[in-house]
Amino acid sequence: MDKNLIIDIVKGSIAEEIEIEKGDFLISIDGVKINDCIEYRYLETSESLELEIEKKSGEVWVFDIDKEMDEPLGIIYENALMDEVKTCQNKCLFCFVDQLPKNMRKSLYLKDDDSRLSFLMGNYLTLTNMTDNEIDKIIEYGISPIKVSVHTTNPELRKKMLKNKNADKIMQVFDKFRNSNIEIDCQIVLVPGYNDKLELSNTILDLYNIHPVIRSVAVVPVGITKHRQGLPDIRVVTPDECRESIHLINGMQKKFLKEKGTRFVYLSDEFYIRGKLDLPDYKEYEEFHVLDNGVGMVRVFEREVDEALKKTKNLKIDKKFTVLTGTLAYDFMRKTTAKICQKLEGVVIDVIEIKNDYFGRDVNVSGLITASDIISQVKGRLGSNVLIPENMLKKDENMFLDDVSLIDLEKELGVSVKPVEVNGYKLVREIIGE
Repeated sequence: MDKNLIIDIVKGSIAEEIEIEKGDFLISIDGVKINDCIEYRYLETSESLELEIEKKSGEVWVFDIDKEMDEPLGIIYENALMDEVKTCQNKCLFCFVDQLPKNMRKSLYLKDDDSRLSFLMGNYLTLTNMTDNEIDKIIEYGISPIKVSVHTTNPELRKKMLKNKNADKIMQVFDKFRNSNIEIDCQIVLVPGYNDKLELSNTILDLYNIHPVIRSVAVVPVGITKHRQGLPDIRVVTPDECRESIHLINGMQKKFLKEKGTRFVYLSDEFYIRGKLDLPDYKEYEEFHVLDNGVGMVRVFEREVDEALKKTKNLKIDKKFTVLTGTLAYDFMRKTTAKICQKLEGVVIDVIEIKNDYFGRDVNVSGLITASDIISQVKGRLGSNVLIPENMLKKDENMFLDDVSLIDLEKELGVSVKPVEVNGYKLVREIIGE
């Protein structure tokens, strides 16, 4: 890409100070034409750089900039990648995108497998389409951590699960990072009858043997929707299988902690909730490297609520709220909101569980709840002060997955609905009215 369109400038940034504007184009940094966001982020970190900008008028400006190391320029581009997205070449037997219903918004059907999105947004990649040049660039520019969907280190099984002939070389790719400072967080989607039990144990041990290149491993249960026509016959993890997995991982964590001072592998909260067992204590999640995989989210939210309540004086508020949540978090949210009500006199919080009819009842997380399910299940039952977790909506657009806007939902329900960040502290502040 020869030049990159600038669509916004961060207030108070270097770019604003030197009068770069929306509609200008980035041409180069230090004479280097920018191929993608990895190069840009690397070059941007320098303390001294030459920035070439083409103004809307067509005039070219060149800036000599001295700044703090790692201080961003404050430029937002039309295309965050500064290049085309690399799409996924796999046909994973558990792929969630393949299980989406028809007629959803087009962007939801895009399957990416791009290392730059791992860096920018924390997306997981499979490494099946990564070239040696891309690996060299990650190492050269120190892009770390990266997130990798492993699922299994058994070469033949990985080819079978990903339906890609190049999927068997995962350990060879990891070997290329051994002498670098790159850290890798791994994900295993557990599919009963495929990569569980002994296969799971072997995969974790293979990854543990190359720690600290592999920093941590998250194990999550496979997600199954009701839209699997023509797809392989797989099923959800049962409560008994959840408990078996917990027993296996507990034993491995004890061994790893003794040998290397880290538990290394972690199960998502869903295993404990479905298996009806207590979650690990907060400290057992260590650095929360794989929080975005639903690993430790309950303990983090719980602590945020507790800390917020400690800082809050006993107040009398006299307000009623309704909190909508998914099946998975329902019991936890009832206990948590009861704790809030106990501290804040006059506050009443009704927690309503929204069952997922759009994707199927096996889908239980709040982030996959649609407006249509909310409308069909709670219309006419709600008072004022309705709160929903922010992750039900597309970021910055206030749209649900079924393409219904927040405004349209409010019109249909006849009440105002407030999205709240998935953060215990923010929930308490919202209830207090701060």
